[in-house]
Parts: sequence; structure tokens; C-alpha cells
Amino acid sequence: MNEHTNVQIAHANSPVSPSQDQETTGLPSGAFSELSNELQRAVAANGYTQPTPIQEQCIPHLLNGADLLGSAQTGTGKTAAFTLPLLQQLAKNSTRPKRGTPRALILAPTRELAAQIGESIQTYSKFLNVRHTVIFGGVNQFRQVKVLGQGVDILVATPGRLLDLMQQGYIHLNQVEFFILDEVDRMLDMGFIPDVKKVLRELPQKRQTAFFSATMTPKMVDLAHTMVKNPVSVTIAPKEPAVERIGQKVFFVGKGNKDALLISVLANPEIKKVVVFTQMKHVANKVVKKMDSAGIAGVAIHGNKSQGARIKALEGFKKGKFRVLVATDVAARGLDISDITHVINYDLPVEPATYVHRIGRTARAGAEGDAISFCSAEERGYLKDIEKLLGKTVPTDLEHSFHCDEAFKSTQGKPTQGRRGGGRRPQRNSGAGGANQRNRNRSRQRSRR
Repeated sequence: MNEHTNVQIAHANSPVSPSQDQETTGLPSGAFSELSNELQRAVAANGYTQPTPIQEQCIPHLLNGADLLGSAQTGTGKTAAFTLPLLQQLAKNSTRPKRGTPRALILAPTRELAAQIGESIQTYSKFLNVRHTVIFGGVNQFRQVKVLGQGVDILVATPGRLLDLMQQGYIHLNQVEFFILDEVDRMLDMGFIPDVKKVLRELPQKRQTAFFSATMTPKMVDLAHTMVKNPVSVTIAPKEPAVERIGQKVFFVGKGNKDALLISVLANPEIKKVVVFTQMKHVANKVVKKMDSAGIAGVAIHGNKSQGARIKALEGFKKGKFRVLVATDVAARGLDISDITHVINYDLPVEPATYVHRIGRTARAGAEGDAISFCSAEERGYLKDIEKLLGKTVPTDLEHSFHCDEAFKSTQGKPTQGRRGGGRRPQRNSGAGGANQRNRNRSRQRSRR
């Protein structure tokens, strides 16, 4: 394992103190002051003068060309922490990008996160001559190929579509100077690491690499060191973990009564803007229909929706056209909407860590929020794993109208055939037939991303 420098901060919520002059003039302070005038203008135009801790620690190291391992919770400003120094380095050594040959590659696990990164680049590059584009599956590739043919400095991509266009000869990675992986723990969870390693083999050895993840387990660190050289390690520990700011409750309910319970819960006017998570895509669609029949404005987002439909759904939810967004775990990351008041787990997730990511869609940027989980007898094993991860019991509401004593007292283990909505299925086939099936599954999976 390579030697690396450790940088740790105790509290992610502590602001970086500006100097008295900067506080008086409103000029960007801390690490922001190391940015070019153009980037400082863009940062200030968006109302930011003080960097968050992840930005304060990452920006100087990335500007100095160091490889970096960054770990911080979502909603802490991680995207700007790598976007700003990347833009500065590209602008400093400006060259006309070649056809289909980006200078920087950013990999993200989902379309939503890739689009969010693209928006951040658009925002901060407004005073720079830096070209970028975002590519992902689920849409026709024609426009993406057209933009790539004009040359881009920064390519933001999901792994599946990137590999598809590389195989077709539209993308060449031999000139990549900067490689950034975002939400790598989610890539691992979604089964994308083999694809990432294929991409890695096409990159030049001489490059700067940044590796960001919400969690940094020993397994993640081992993976990271196959990609980085002598990295600086930045770990931002929250002053108060986001999960501690979220009021959590579990409702025990019969599987057949979940729809009625949801309608009952949503009758509470204090639940103003809510994300409802299901395991399966067809269940998300069914829930939206049930809400519609009850006069509740909702919309579904999952891997079978076209990208246009997903964008329309998110925009409608952000602007208040829809009170409820019903999502599979494709939306557990990359959803950065500050005013979500509640998260409802219609289905408990298969992986306990996914529970934390789901409920983290509320209580963003230091706010508070609430999470309600429905638990049937069949899901008792999932709840047990979640509570083991949290290190405590989730409070129970036994007074609701649809309480199920059977579910409450159930000792069932986890279902053997549990599936995550939009996730990869375990491959048990062997031989040539199994290989063909795996290839078909990979093709379908990439089209969902």
C-alpha cells in the first residue's frame, strides 16, 4: 500500500473562519482565495464566500496536483471540492480539446448524480473557456456523440454508456490528465467496479486521480490504492451525523395494507415534501396510481423511466408540482433537494447502508427531517440489520390505524430472493450460456443507467 498523508477534520458543520478584511468585503475566503479571479467571481455570484470543510481541505491539495482520497457525507459540498480545482488547472493550461478525447474524466454511478456534477461545472465555468458534456444511458446517443465530436475538456459519465461509446470508437481516454471517481461506494454497491477497472486500463499512467466516497471502509481503501499514487487522505467527520438529526420511526404493517397506511400518513399536512422509496420499479408505479386515486400529487422515478421523464419528474418535484416523489434506490444518491421534509420507506432496503443513504435525502445542509419506515413480517430481517448498523433500535409507533401485531412480533429472517429496485441480480450461471446471460444482463443494466 502506498504511503499517504492523512488530513482529518472533526466537524463538517464548522464554517471556515474568514479574515476580518474578507468578512467586511464579502470576498471569497480560505481555500477559495487560492482560486483564479474568474472562479472567485463564479463562486461569489452563487452566494458563497466561505468554503465548507471538505472544500477547504481538498482544494489546495488538488491545485498542487496531488492524488486524493476524500470521504465526507453527501450534502457537504463535495462536488465543488473537486470541480473548482479541476476547472482552474484546465483553464491554466488551455488547449483546444481534440475530437472524442477529453482531458478530464469524471465517473458517477447514476444519471442523476452525473447531471448534478454537470450542472456544477456549468455554474462555476461561466467565466472560463472550458467545454464539458455529460453522457449516460437511457437516452439516444446521437446528441452525446455529436458534442463529443466537437471536442470537450471535461467528460462526466456513467460507466455503462462510457464503455459503450468507447467500444464504438467515439471516445478515447489516452489524453486524460485528470480522473475523478465520485460516490465510489455506490458504484461498488451497484456492481460497477469491473466496469471502472476496464476504464482504468485505458487511462494514461501519468494523471491526477481523486477518489471520493461517502464511506471509506478498508475494502474501499484497498480499491482506491489500485487507482491512486501517494494520495492525500481527507476525512471529514460531521459535527453531528446527519442520521442523528433525522427523527426516525417504524410502523409495523401487513404487506397488503401498505398503500392504505401510506395514504393515511400523507393525510398529515406537516408532511409537505416527501420521497417514498420502494424496492421494485413496478411497485413505485403502483404507489403513484394509488396516491393519484386519493388525490395526492406524486410522480415515480426509476431505471425504466426515460431520461427525459426522469428530468421532468425531478423538476416537477423541485418546483412543487408534485408533493411526493416515489423512487427506487436509483435516486438514493444524487438527489440534492434542500427542502425535503420527510422520507418514507414503503419497502425496507435489502442493504442496511442503503437505509442511511435513503433517509439522508432529508435533513440536508444542517436542516432537520423525519423518516418513516414501513415494516411487514417479511421485512423483519432487514430492520434487524438496519438497527445493527445504527447501533440502536428505531423507535416504534404502535398507535397507527394499520398496526400489525404479527409483523411486530415476527422473527423472520431476510427473504432469500430480496432484490433492490434497479440493482444487479446475482449471477449464478456458469459456462458459455452463463456468460451470454451475464452479457445480456450487463447490457440491460447499462441501459438503465
